[in-house]
Amino acid sequence: MANFSKSNVPQFSVDVYQNEFLPEGGREVNGIVTVTSTGGGTTGGIPLPGAAAAPGYGPGQAPSAAVVLMVDCSGSMDYPPTKMRNARDATAAAIDTLREGTRFSVVAGTHVAKDVYPGNGQLAVADARTKAQAKDALRKLSAGGGTAIGTWLRLTDRLLGAADVDIRHGILLTDGRNEHEAPEDLRAALDSCAGRFTCDARGVGTDWEVKEVTSIASALLGTADIVADPAGLAADFTQMMENAMGKEVADVALRLWTPVGVEIRFVKQVAPTVEDLTGRRTEAPPRAGDYPTGSWGDESRDYHVCVLVPEAGIGQEMLAARVSLILPDPSGAGAPQVLSQGLVRAVWTDDMVASTSINPQVAHYTGQAELAQVIQQGLDARKSGDFDGATAKLGRAVQLASASGNQDTAKLLSKVVDVVDAATGTVRLKAKVAEADEMTLETRSTKTVRVKK
Repeated sequence: MANFSKSNVPQFSVDVYQNEFLPEGGREVNGIVTVTSTGGGTTGGIPLPGAAAAPGYGPGQAPSAAVVLMVDCSGSMDYPPTKMRNARDATAAAIDTLREGTRFSVVAGTHVAKDVYPGNGQLAVADARTKAQAKDALRKLSAGGGTAIGTWLRLTDRLLGAADVDIRHGILLTDGRNEHEAPEDLRAALDSCAGRFTCDARGVGTDWEVKEVTSIASALLGTADIVADPAGLAADFTQMMENAMGKEVADVALRLWTPVGVEIRFVKQVAPTVEDLTGRRTEAPPRAGDYPTGSWGDESRDYHVCVLVPEAGIGQEMLAARVSLILPDPSGAGAPQVLSQGLVRAVWTDDMVASTSINPQVAHYTGQAELAQVIQQGLDARKSGDFDGATAKLGRAVQLASASGNQDTAKLLSKVVDVVDAATGTVRLKAKVAEADEMTLETRSTKTVRVKK
């Protein structure tokens, strides 16, 4: 493990957990990469001697940030009327949570997008006066019109793109389906916004489409969740904004370098949620590729790297991959800064015990990734009327959740199936399931528990 630091940028560490031993002819190498970030600009990190000052903020200062709050104001937000009021109150609570000096805007989203505060394509600077003005503007919001989320995201991108800040973040609230633009329009908007800002997405009530909301958060490296009861919005928005204000560095990438002859099977984030990053690789010659990880505060995440190495004889060993955390040069002209790195190795042995044992971290996260997959498959089968298939998949999910100690997911599953025997995955589908319970399980299906070290 190596550590590198830059003044007021969080210090990153990389730990690799793997069984490096392969049998003769073995090719698949797995490693769990734990990345931990501590002590950035908001928490007084200790720079290494001679480290340069981080761009955008000085010693003891927080990084500069810009946030756009996108509030669904479509006609459905009037049913019931308390929903719109709760949305206004939640957005006001989030505005109160903004750190002084943060640049921000409020966007009202319908079949078009309008920046209702401060307006004219500008961002306000958070202080007591602008926060009060923004909350006054919120009180004037009313429901009416359709839903075209791609237009909200494109306006947010224009607003954030004009800000010279370290962190760019969006918060999106919707209560309905994206019915007033084509799916490819939303996809194109997400493609154009990816890598430019991060975004947390929330669905309120039960009339929205889970896969739409989760796809927004996934593409923009944010979180997705359901707020089934609109009364819970204020607490959720406050927590989201506190998390956004805790981010200290943006645009960190996981760089994977591999030797000649090594194939990459996949790169996935596996904690705190499962997110397949394999298809998001951008080439970084020679023989390396970067995978986006978004913004970081003081936190820890786990990644699963799987590669195929060339066959080798007993006693041989090789470096299968080098994993680095990198921070691009903000000017785009210089080389990226290496924040930390770790190594994934392969060693061929005739010791069958060594070569056949599965590393506990790898086993745990392989199970967590399968858990997310079988929940989705089980719910899809249930919706399509394949009740035998749904029972089998959701039973497997119960078994995996129980074995891994994922109690939160186990509780959500128990609202969709009656558990006969968790250890064997024996379940019965419930005859009646509340829509909010099914949507909560689907939305949170990718949330994982950390392996017990």
